[in-house]
Amino acid sequence: MMSKSKQAVILVTGMSGAGRSTALKILEDLGYEAVDNLPLSLLGPLTQPRPGGRALRPLAIGVDIRTRDFGVEPFLEELDRLITDDGCDVRTLFLDCDDAVLLQRYTETRRRHPLAEDRPVPDGIRLERRMLKRLRDRADAIIDTSQKTLWDLKEQVSERFELENRAALSIHVTSFSYRQGLPREADLVFDVRFLANPHYDDSLRPLTGEDPAVGAYVAADPDFAAFLDRVEALLDILLPRYESEGKSYLTIAVGCTGGRHRSVYVARRLVEWLENKGRRVRLHHRDAGDPVVDSGRDAGRDMR
Repeated sequence: MMSKSKQAVILVTGMSGAGRSTALKILEDLGYEAVDNLPLSLLGPLTQPRPGGRALRPLAIGVDIRTRDFGVEPFLEELDRLITDDGCDVRTLFLDCDDAVLLQRYTETRRRHPLAEDRPVPDGIRLERRMLKRLRDRADAIIDTSQKTLWDLKEQVSERFELENRAALSIHVTSFSYRQGLPREADLVFDVRFLANPHYDDSLRPLTGEDPAVGAYVAADPDFAAFLDRVEALLDILLPRYESEGKSYLTIAVGCTGGRHRSVYVARRLVEWLENKGRRVRLHHRDAGDPVVDSGRDAGRDMR
């Protein structure tokens, strides 16, 4: 949620091919004035007061390694300057993506990586990731587009940077497989690999945690109820505190070995509990074989 009393400025950056241009188009649809590849030397003048008072139209500015005079240090200096400007409400969005998915996108589009003109694309990806690490560490929001559809990206950008005042914290719950790695955008991570594993029951193995039989198996674990009670009690403490600190978006990740049974069931139970508390919540099963529960639209590889 952006302030109405200050000029909203979103600096959109990230890995080349991770969806920065798409995110800018989404922000433009939300009412931002989108400016792409703005030289850093012009960032200051663009955000300065205009004659007759400060223009309050929100700005979404794309900056990445292709930007003229781009450098990590100059970018961070401009960011610090904007943060100390009482007239600006500035936030940074970093678009990230797995290296393998980025390589696939470059291969499919036959594009060259901007840092690998005379070298293989993977070299450019590795170099860019090293260059941008400090920017990623400073980002207010990180969105990993590796397995996201265009609809997913639109929803997450909208929930983080909408212009209307909305008091409720938006919560995203995702299940995942530890074999496939932690979700990059996770704020809270719960490991449920200690629970009894339905994978070893031949009748349950082909199913997911959305199936009642799998849910009953997981819920029968003697430690399940106590674990869920304690997670809910923890969230009862954390959620109001996050809201009081101005946090508008929270991602809760629940992981197990394969990402199909235990994590899916626990994630579903958490979503039901949150909905009963009147929370705005969305559920996503990253590695259950049906990666998006409530939307399955344009493929993520179409993001640039």
